[in-house]
Amino acid sequence: MPKIGDIQLPDFPLLLAPMEDVSDPPFRALCKENGADVVYTEFISSEGLIRDAAKSTMKLDIYEAERPVGIQIFGANLDSMLQSVEIVERTKPDIIDINFGCPVKKVVSRGAGAGILKDIDLMVSLTAAMVKHTDLPITVKTRLGWDDDSIKIVEVAERLQDVGIKAISIHGRTRAQMYKGNADWKPIAAVKNNPRMHIPVFGNGDINTPERALEMRDDYGLDGAMIGRASIGYPWFFREVKHFFETGEHMAKPTMQERVEVARRHLEMSIAWKGETLGVFETRRHYTNYFKGIPNFKEYRMKMVTSDDSKGVFDTFNEVLDKFGNHRFD
Repeated sequence: MPKIGDIQLPDFPLLLAPMEDVSDPPFRALCKENGADVVYTEFISSEGLIRDAAKSTMKLDIYEAERPVGIQIFGANLDSMLQSVEIVERTKPDIIDINFGCPVKKVVSRGAGAGILKDIDLMVSLTAAMVKHTDLPITVKTRLGWDDDSIKIVEVAERLQDVGIKAISIHGRTRAQMYKGNADWKPIAAVKNNPRMHIPVFGNGDINTPERALEMRDDYGLDGAMIGRASIGYPWFFREVKHFFETGEHMAKPTMQERVEVARRHLEMSIAWKGETLGVFETRRHYTNYFKGIPNFKEYRMKMVTSDDSKGVFDTFNEVLDKFGNHRFD
């Protein structure tokens, strides 16, 4: 069974991917309850941390029930990254993850995230310095390469392992692809099959059904799956994958009562953590998936995403239960 440093994980663990404005404490808690084995924070700017920017420091909040939890940071300046490691250490996470994969222009233009894939030597030297600077296990999340002409992920992963990282998660697209096209898991399998590799290799990208997770495990031989978009507004995805692994059958979809109860808890926790305004606003992105596949639901969804206060959303939840009862929509 895979380990990240001294952290023992189950066979083929499921990891919640770090997602901006998604992987916050309320959502991580719900995913953990539903079977996520490791959760990661939203990515945090190293420059923001050392400037004590409110948005960056708030993302350092972690809770005991989440463990093992990794805090992900990004940046391209060595001094800033080392200072941010010291700040992150004070919050006592289980893992520090380095983001070498974010394809967003404002991150890449600074040479951070996937931008560093154009300078592999810098990527390796920066990682080596961070490993030496902390006793916490360092992991890396990255992509296959900058573009199709620069895919050297087998070499890159081996070099990162050799400077001391404890696990690597690889998204099966290049930066040039952004999120378009299909994720290619074959290069990730090539990393895993490199006889010199001994750290866990986790796959990421297009794991949107239990069958796809099984394929990643059995056909590609990876050590675990990092799940992102399939979990947004649907924390049940983790338990559905595990149920499929154990039984070969699909788990029944959550009832309307379950959907409303979890959406309600999500909003309540978000308000408690972020305050009314942000809590209401940033939970909106989840409602489409919380109630995906429900017929004649558009008017209720529109109320949820346009209400400016929590009372309006909670009232809509009650309307939904009155309208649909506890029906199960498969």
